[in-house]
Amino acid sequence: MMQTVDHVNIVNYFENYEDRKFVYLCTELCTGGELIENITKRGTDFNETQAKDIMMELFGALQHCHSMNIVHRDIKPENIMFGTDGKVKFIDFGFAITVKNTDSEHDVAGTPYYIAPEVLSGTYGKACDIWSLGVCLY
Repeated sequence: MMQTVDHVNIVNYFENYEDRKFVYLCTELCTGGELIENITKRGTDFNETQAKDIMMELFGALQHCHSMNIVHRDIKPENIMFGTDGKVKFIDFGFAITVKNTDSEHDVAGTPYYIAPEVLSGTYGKACDIWSLGVCLY
C-alpha cells in the first residue's frame, strides 16, 4: 500500500528486502523524531496553533488515503514522525487495509488508547482513522 500512496505527509517507501527472519523496508529518513517526543520536549511551548497546523497536514494525508480507500487503522503519536524536511508524516502502514466505500471491516486492529469504539463493536470503516487522529489531537 505504501507504494501507491504519494503524499508529502506520508513517509516515502522505496523498496524492501527480506531474509529468513525479517522483512526490511527502505523508507524516507525521518530525523525529526516522533510526534509524541516533540510534544514532550516542547512542553508548555507547544501551543494550539502548532497543533492545528500539524493536524491540518495529517487530515490532508488521511483524506488522500481515504480517497484511495486505504484505512490506516493504527494512527497514534508514535506512528507520526517529522521528516528531514520538517514535515509531519504518517508511518507504519502494517495494519492498513483497502476497503470499498460500502465495505466495513470486522476484525479488531489498532492500539487500545487510540482505537475507535466502532472497531471494538466489530463493524467499522474509514471513520475509525478520524477518531484516532482526533484522540491524538486531544
